[in-house]
Amino acid sequence: MGPEVGVPRGLSVLYGSDYEKSWKLSTWALWALAVITIIVSGAGYRVLANRFKLTNAPIKLPVPLSAFPIQIGNWVGSELPIPATTREYMEENFADDFFSRRYVNSAEGIWADVYMVYCSSRPSGILGHKPIVCYPAYGWQHQNTERSQFVSKAGRQVDCLVQRFQKNALALNEVVVMSFYVRNGRITADEGDFSGVFGRKPNIARDPSHYVAQIQISSVLESSVRKAARDIIDHAIDFLPDESGKVRTTGHVRPISDNVKNTE
Repeated sequence: MGPEVGVPRGLSVLYGSDYEKSWKLSTWALWALAVITIIVSGAGYRVLANRFKLTNAPIKLPVPLSAFPIQIGNWVGSELPIPATTREYMEENFADDFFSRRYVNSAEGIWADVYMVYCSSRPSGILGHKPIVCYPAYGWQHQNTERSQFVSKAGRQVDCLVQRFQKNALALNEVVVMSFYVRNGRITADEGDFSGVFGRKPNIARDPSHYVAQIQISSVLESSVRKAARDIIDHAIDFLPDESGKVRTTGHVRPISDNVKNTE
């Protein structure tokens, strides 16, 4: 029961008991409306909560990143373990799909690590997950960052960041990391393109073409990184929905054994 609000004495005297009854009814109507509003708001909250709970399930790409080719030209890949702390961070921040592999080009005697993560449930969950944050967390000291670009084998011009890290004074303990983002089919090197209020909205519609993906390629030599980027990046981008929401890759990738057999 809500408290009764007394009728102003002047009004009661002026208009009589009928007005007093009307006033009391209006007061109770307001209390009833307040209670109904609270109930409806609670129900609405539960509906939204359920929608968000559903969003916790990964939003799947039309072709999962696990189907990413093991062999691309002379590059042959193998899975890299992802540290438990990194995996937990990714899962807590709505990483819907990812892979981490080392690709070796035996013909040229070079290698490069390729890491890719796709965030669609909450695209801005990828904010803060970047080389300049992650590498120092594992003991690497940031040396410098420069904006750069490269042209892929298919002719894509890709803007990127090139960052260098070092673990000690020895040059042998250096790593070069090239990174960039793909937001809804558009390539960008600037996380400011999706860090605003609208970019932080959860993907309630569960539309896989609404996403932010990050791609990193690293090695000890910048020449190796650039060679791998040129040869591999087109395949990575083709797994992601383009600006029209279409995915170019079919996922029909032959296993490595078949590729090797066909080259003998």
